[in-house]
Amino acid sequence: MNNSFPAGGFMGNGFDGMLQAVEEFRTRFEKRSGTRAGRGELRSAVLSLLAERPMHGYQIIREIEERSSGSWKPSAGSVYPTLQLLADEGFISAEESNGRKIYSLTEAGREEVAGTESAAPWESAAAGGGFAALPKAGVELAQAAAQVGRSGNQKQVQEAVAVLDEARRRLYSILAQD
Repeated sequence: MNNSFPAGGFMGNGFDGMLQAVEEFRTRFEKRSGTRAGRGELRSAVLSLLAERPMHGYQIIREIEERSSGSWKPSAGSVYPTLQLLADEGFISAEESNGRKIYSLTEAGREEVAGTESAAPWESAAAGGGFAALPKAGVELAQAAAQVGRSGNQKQVQEAVAVLDEARRRLYSILAQD
């Protein structure tokens, strides 16, 4: 992987370097922050939503985004093919209403939902269980560190450095676990 961080790190660059680090971290992760879900999760999400009430495709997209607290927003290019697949499998049906297709569960779809005991996919994303939670937390941590760098006195900055060092060690210890 090509590393675009300065060769000497950010510590030698002072506060401007820390701001650059925050910005670099944010831009590396911002573009991929949780818009994708694991295999089969969209299917499960669509079925769960349609078990509550009939919806059109855009409503499904909005509901998933809202229920995952913004950490998962499926694209129309993934939702509509999933809806077509579920219709082909006989789990949902579509009716035209005001120029939109409104999707609802069929009897087979209700049986499929009843046979599934797992939590709704957006619950783990909203609770921080998905990949999107990690970069978001990292950006928020970097922003807090930058704020201490801007506003804190020397003692506060030293305390913040100790906290960040401990956080780094604990993160690496997570990877070291079996």
